Amino acid sequence: MLQKTFIHNKKVYLTYNQFRKSIFLELAPKDAESILYLLPWLLSVNDPVVPGYVPNLKKAIAVFGATTDQALIRRESSFKSLFNIRKNESLLKPTTQVSLIQGLYTIGSVGTISQTAHSDCDIWVCINKADFEESAKVHLLQKINLIKDWMDANLRMPVYFFICDVGDIRNSNFGVTDEESSGSAQRNVLKEEFYRTSMLISGKIPLWWVCFDPHKNVDYHAFSDQYANDAFGDYDCIDMGPPLSVDHDEYFGAALWQFNKALTHPLKSVMKMLLLDMLLASPEEELLCRRFRDSILNQTREFVFHDPSVFTLNAILEYSRNVHPEKFDFIMQCSYLRYDLHFLAKKMTLKENLAKEIFQAYPLNREQIHRLNDFADWPLLAQLEFGEKIFRLLLNIYKKIMAHQQDVISGITRQDMTIIGRKLAVCLERKPGKIKIIHKPLFNPNLPTLLFVNNKKLWHVSAAGEPSKPVVAGADIVCCIAYLVWNDLYGSSSVRMTPNPTPITLQEINNLAKRVRELFGVFDITGADFDHFVETEKVTTMLIIVNFEKPGQARDIDDLCVVFSNHWGELFFRRFNSPDQFRAFIDHGGGIFERTKMHIYVQRNSLYYEKIIERVKNLVGQVFAGQTA
Repeated sequence: MLQKTFIHNKKVYLTYNQFRKSIFLELAPKDAESILYLLPWLLSVNDPVVPGYVPNLKKAIAVFGATTDQALIRRESSFKSLFNIRKNESLLKPTTQVSLIQGLYTIGSVGTISQTAHSDCDIWVCINKADFEESAKVHLLQKINLIKDWMDANLRMPVYFFICDVGDIRNSNFGVTDEESSGSAQRNVLKEEFYRTSMLISGKIPLWWVCFDPHKNVDYHAFSDQYANDAFGDYDCIDMGPPLSVDHDEYFGAALWQFNKALTHPLKSVMKMLLLDMLLASPEEELLCRRFRDSILNQTREFVFHDPSVFTLNAILEYSRNVHPEKFDFIMQCSYLRYDLHFLAKKMTLKENLAKEIFQAYPLNREQIHRLNDFADWPLLAQLEFGEKIFRLLLNIYKKIMAHQQDVISGITRQDMTIIGRKLAVCLERKPGKIKIIHKPLFNPNLPTLLFVNNKKLWHVSAAGEPSKPVVAGADIVCCIAYLVWNDLYGSSSVRMTPNPTPITLQEINNLAKRVRELFGVFDITGADFDHFVETEKVTTMLIIVNFEKPGQARDIDDLCVVFSNHWGELFFRRFNSPDQFRAFIDHGGGIFERTKMHIYVQRNSLYYEKIIERVKNLVGQVFAGQTA
């Protein structure tokens, strides 16, 4: 590659990267300022009053180029004021004895139109492991953890750090299975996403991003050798290796993992599932990140930059219009909501200006736009119905992928498949007594006032103004309460009750709901530890509710409602008319109850509160003593 082409590419990349930073700064000004400028400064200084201070640091830590970065130097006085530092001299001290961080990069939605108020920020801290002795690695981790603690306390946006070795990135080695990766199921998929969505916070430019010539194909390895041999007299780039063709089994694994995430928040995942559906149908060598980079660098005069989310969405819609024509209008609505757009509003934001081209090519009508703009104010049931429709779309894509990719399952480890299968079962499989989950399209749906009504021994809980459409109904009020709490639809200040012949009071409903939430929380499939899914089922917590629907003077234990959860993140409800039935249930369960933490709930207005508590404790002791004998 000619030096002038290399210099041109660097200039275009840096201008594009500044475009991305400007999007981030407009969408989240305070958080963006801290992440883009304060963060590299914090990592490159070591002062007792500055977050990230490591005492007895043997060798300085710094981000490449931070000590000469004019953007940081201009802001340093405000950084020092933030931490009440009155020293005049700079804390950014150049030194040859330094453990160098090669670069800081975001990956994902940050700095694109897909960034929303609920987005987090994943940051890759890239190092050469050879540059960090064991003590230096410990100090770096300590420094990052201290900075994260400060950011958690002071920023709205959650920030997550991933220390990455450049050699590992070059080899597409991204660690073990956890909630943010997928072990053997993804390698090159993640690298492709990094090159397509990453933003350079501070440090070195990814070398692949400038490996482009509009007139001929450039061999990356020859180019990287040329760069390493100082052909360009430049040290500002980092060799992370090129993105490699993604085998269909990797896309298949990624689709499984994305569907797993979709189980909790379907709207957030619908575009990624459609993307993976598209990529599975594409030639393996056709990488979206390469198409995107080439479109950015293949400019000569007036630069017009694409938002990577807009570029990706355009590709998805072009594909979906042909493959999912009957669902295309709904996919457009999902796209609009996913990117939190508000066309026809009085003030158009950067998001609308960036996205308007797409929605001119695939327009929604005015009525649809106004209705979607008010989505947060839709009635609860309408929101939930929309969420179920999204989930059905996701399920159809998932089934289509499964039907065509049976031959690649062998490419994914047995452990990954076990984890994937059991996590899917948590949300999809029907089991006796299992509390059903709902698929909310928004993080915080419009929660209405809930009205508890007893009608001919059946309980109906409906949203205010929609009495004919119960949110949940059934013979057991405890089951209804558990359903509402587990699906995060219950707010004690917005619950009402009509007069009815039962002894249950609104206060007792609130008391029980509070206890259920304290013990079990709300459904979140990502909250279950991945290691749990390779183990046999274990019931972790059980709440025994005694005589909840009986009057306060009841003294016999002949109504036991049991709510319990397992370590896979499932919640169950059972009701027993006698201690013997409860004992038989526990005996039948066998080993799954061995380490269950037991809790007892009796209404405070019970005349025999203490006696009932003691009797149930004795019952539990006898049942579990018999089980382990």
